[in-house]
Amino acid sequence: MKTKVLLLFCAFLISASTIANNEDFWGPTGHRATGKIAENNLTKKAKRQIDKLLQGESLAFVSTYADEIKSDRKKFGKFYTWHYVNMPLDGKYSEVAKNPKGDLITGIKECVTILKDDKSTIEDKRFYLKMLVHLMGDLHQPMHIGQKEDKGGNSIQVKWHGKGSNLHRVWDSGLINKWDMSYLELADNAKDLSKEQIKALQNGDVIDWMKDTHKLTKKVYGSVKSGDKLSYRYSYDYFPVVREQLQKGGLRLAKLLNEIFS
Repeated sequence: MKTKVLLLFCAFLISASTIANNEDFWGPTGHRATGKIAENNLTKKAKRQIDKLLQGESLAFVSTYADEIKSDRKKFGKFYTWHYVNMPLDGKYSEVAKNPKGDLITGIKECVTILKDDKSTIEDKRFYLKMLVHLMGDLHQPMHIGQKEDKGGNSIQVKWHGKGSNLHRVWDSGLINKWDMSYLELADNAKDLSKEQIKALQNGDVIDWMKDTHKLTKKVYGSVKSGDKLSYRYSYDYFPVVREQLQKGGLRLAKLLNEIFS
């Protein structure tokens, strides 16, 4: 009897560990930092309308909503493929085979379309605003524009500070969590940019921003090979890049929201 209980307990621990480590998205801290940076760059009119639509909830608070609803695959399963787009490292979005269920680019565009449509219900606008906040964060996580054959780096196994991980997870949350900063600290310590620099980063559209992230995707793939042991040096080299991506995501999200609500 004791042996059976012990085996069940061990199975529970293994299961819990698997769930805890099965992260396939910017971690909550990263998404919230992007939401907060966007909120800091909204026009007054856009902020008023968004506050009303979200009933007082902040962009940081709703930024993780699209991941939370993944638990209900029956109701929200159709949005699962919106979190990423698969592309070869030398590929172009216009040339790759499109996922018939949609992808990160089509998802963002649909969110914007619904939010701009005066005929959309308040409930739809609220839902797709939450989705947009999250997806713009995903757009700036380089492994969300990764290769299909390795599931955006999920199949590239590495050691992260001595523990088993994969390349996707390192970029989703490992780099951020190891630095041990709250989303407010990340947002408050974003690089101080001039109006001209902000405008330059916001220039273009979703496809342009995807191309910008995809350049980084290539570098990330080139930064490791399966089995590598990543530690403090990797954090030193790439945490500044993560911070830059969070800021880009926030500023570009703010641009979209200002255009929609101003």
